[in-house]
Order: sequence, then structure tokens, then C-alpha cells
Amino acid sequence: MKKQVLSGLFALFIGITISAQTTEEIVTAIQKEANENSQLEQLAHELMDVIGPRLVGTPQMETANNWAVETYKKWGIEAKNEEWGKWRGWQRGISHIDMIEPRLATLSGTQLAWNPSTGPQGVTANTVTLPSVLDSLAFVKWLPNVKGKFVMVSMNQPTGRPDYNWEEFATEESFEKMKKDRDTQQDAWRQNFRNMGYTSRNINVALEKAGAAGILQSRWSNGFGANKIFSAGTKKIPVVDLSLEDYGMLYRLTEKGSNPKIKVVAESKELGTVPIFNTIATIPGKELPDEYVILSAHFDSWDGATGATDNGTGTITMLEAARILKKVYPNPKRTILIGHWGSEEQGLNGSRSFVEDNPKIVEGLQALFNQDNGTGRVVSISGQGFLHAYDYIGRWLEAVPEDITQHIETSFPGNPARGGSDYASFVAVGAPGFSLSSLSWSYWNYTWHTNLDTYDKIVFDDVRNNAILTAILAYMASEDPERTSRVKSVLGINPRTGEKGVWPEPRSPNRDGGKN
Repeated sequence: MKKQVLSGLFALFIGITISAQTTEEIVTAIQKEANENSQLEQLAHELMDVIGPRLVGTPQMETANNWAVETYKKWGIEAKNEEWGKWRGWQRGISHIDMIEPRLATLSGTQLAWNPSTGPQGVTANTVTLPSVLDSLAFVKWLPNVKGKFVMVSMNQPTGRPDYNWEEFATEESFEKMKKDRDTQQDAWRQNFRNMGYTSRNINVALEKAGAAGILQSRWSNGFGANKIFSAGTKKIPVVDLSLEDYGMLYRLTEKGSNPKIKVVAESKELGTVPIFNTIATIPGKELPDEYVILSAHFDSWDGATGATDNGTGTITMLEAARILKKVYPNPKRTILIGHWGSEEQGLNGSRSFVEDNPKIVEGLQALFNQDNGTGRVVSISGQGFLHAYDYIGRWLEAVPEDITQHIETSFPGNPARGGSDYASFVAVGAPGFSLSSLSWSYWNYTWHTNLDTYDKIVFDDVRNNAILTAILAYMASEDPERTSRVKSVLGINPRTGEKGVWPEPRSPNRDGGKN
């Protein structure tokens, strides 16, 4: 009994000590913990290198959810996985692509997400390129030519060098000629698709019905070695994305009559319909437990790489910020939630489900801070159309060290979110969600949804700054004596509702793997 009393007095003493700390002391403690005891590199290694890509519905995504819960528990933070829907379960296997005629070569490429399996025996066939046609009737007449062949459905790029490389080394005349030739080729390619009556999104289905052995594509991202890698869209035949270099070689060999033959082994496993989750961690509020500050980042990724900058960096930022807050600010005034959302890549599904399922939390939301777009330091914060966002975000930013705020531009009241990332799920229902938008670091053409989105692209100094920024903003939002205003700025009239302020309309989340 005496031991319990002493323990209680000690806890009370700690609480009084912490509550008596000044903002400056808390901010200093946040910086010190972030800089001297950073866990970012270890978290990134465990998430990206060990667990790997986190495609919704895969065993790796489930492993990541469980890892996050256990990681929070090690830090003394309550966490759980909350099921919000079902999805198509799928597991990636081996991808191996070889050219066997006119010579032997192992090609660089991978099967696409939710790709049907070839089995270990693989598929061996010759290649064919799409024809140039005048109309859809001509294309229909040509379609029997695909039977038993791999069809190449991407344009052969005229150069594999990014524009900045041309700009640095080419003559001005050569650079301009390349761009003109490329534009002409791209226009002709798009027109040919219109003539065929298809788009790059639905042509695979027609080719599968016509008996193609498989589909070859190469969606170059305009950066050295980077390809955009998404989903397959076929039910029985393999679809693989090849590197620009190998795709171009195959395309030229096919066009010039060398009749190349390739073997594709693309193994995968269908797992039926599986439950999918958001991981939610909680640091309970002591004074206002029904008011909330949310640290937000989507947990899922595409699986062409390991999802380091989309959105591994946002994920580890929120993990690290939560760890720091638990250590230096364990008794927040308001409850601090950390939301690791599932299925953002398919339409913000996890966060929209959370908003739909938790109206009381949304009603009690003081502020949400979301980080998504890459590894760079935060350089932009918008008021998202909230008229008085300047007042409270301005107050909170005053506590952030100048070496971090000097890089940040703010926009008030800003424009309401229209998608982008998970903060939009909250803004759509009038709740104060804000994006911590970061410096590019060639995000759009090198890492976003590409095969190069890996651990080595993380800039840890910038991510450390983001964790410090997030932790301080969360602390300030939690301690603020005032509730944040939800008054919307007048930006016009919504043509559907007649309401002032053009606001995104909330949609029902897709909870069943794309079937509703």
C-alpha cells in the first residue's frame, strides 16, 4: 500500500513538473530528443528494408500494421488495428523476364500489382507492337495478330535522358529538335489510341480477349531508371513493366523484324477477400480527452519498390513525433491520435472510413497534421480555406525554431483540399486538416509510384526537421486554450448545393476492394 502511495505521489510530482514547464522548455526538449536520440534510421530500415512494400490487401501490409502496434507498445503508447473494410488479397511472387531470341539477356522489369500468376513454368512467346490505324474498324481487323504474343503497349521513348541532362550538355538546337520530335511522336501516339478506340487504361482487356500471351509496358517517369508501376487490369495473362532501356531494345528488335522471343515468369498468389485496417495510436488527453490532435500519414504504398517517400517518410515522421511527445510531453491537454491510414492510394479509403465511422472524434478535432509527399523538409502549409487558420497556425508556428520555419511558406486562408492526401478526408466534412507539404527532391519523376522509391532516397536531416515541426505543432495545438475555428472563407458558390465556399463533397469510402 505504501509503495502504491509513493508511486502515485511520484506520478503526481512528474505531472506537476511537466505542467509547470514552459513552452520554450518543451520545445527545447523536443529538439534535443529528436537530434540526440533519433529513431528515424532504424524505423526506416525496419519498415522499408525488412517489411518492404505495403500494397493494400497483401501480407506485407498486415505485417506493417502489426509492426506499428508493437512499436508503439514498446514506447508505452496504446495502439490498435481498426478494421474498416475488405479488399482483394494478393501476394507478389518472383518476377523474372528473359529474352531468349535473337540472343540471351535477362531483362529488368516486374509484374504489376494484382497480376495473375504465370506459375513457375512461365510464358514464352514472341513480341508484337501496336499498329498505326485510321479507325477502330482497322484495329479490330488487326487484333487477331496478337494471339499467342506479348503485345507492347507503351510508346518507345526517343530518349532515355531526363530533360535536365539535355539542357546541361546538348546544344540549344539539338535540345529543341529533340523536344519537337518527341512532342510530334507523343501526339501521334495519342491520336493512334483515339483511332483504335481505346485508352492506355482499357486496351489490356481487349488484347486479353483477343488471345494475347501477355502485355509489356514501360511507363517512364522522365527520370533515369525510374518507371511508374501500377496495377495490371487483366484476369489471366501477365502484365509486366520493363525498364525504358530494355523495353526500347525489344521494341526496336520487333519493329525491325528480328522477331524477339521472351520468357516471363511472374508468380503471385490470390488470397481471397481479406480484412484491411487503419493503425491508430493514442496518447490520452488529461484535461480535454474528447478533443483531439491527429498526426496523419498513409501507411500503404504501391509495390514497385518499398514505398520510402510515398509514404514511408510520412509514416516514420509521425511515429517519431509520437515517440518524442510521449517522452517529453506524456500528459497532453488534448488527446493526441496518430492515424496510419490504409488504402490511400486507391482513393483515401482508410481515412475516409475513419471520418465516417468516428463522428465524435471529427467533431472534437482541434487540428490534423498530414505528411505525405516525399522526403523533403516541409516548405508549405495552407489554411485549407479556414478563414481564421492564420490566427491559430500562426501562433503555433511562433514556437517552432527559426531554422525550421525559415523554409516554410504559408498561405491563408488557402484553398479547400480537393483530394491529394488524407487531410482532404477531414477537410471534406469541415474539420481542420492541414498538409505539411514538403520540398520535392525530384519526387514526381524519380520516386513517386516508381521502382526507385527505396530507403536510399530518404534525406534524414529533412525528415528529422519534419518530426520536430510535427511534434511542436501537436504540442501547441494540444495546449492552446482556444478551440480552432471552422469558419470557412467565401470562395464562391457551390453549384450543386448553393452553399458559399467551394468545398469538396464527402464520398462514401470504397470498403470492398473496388466492388461497390
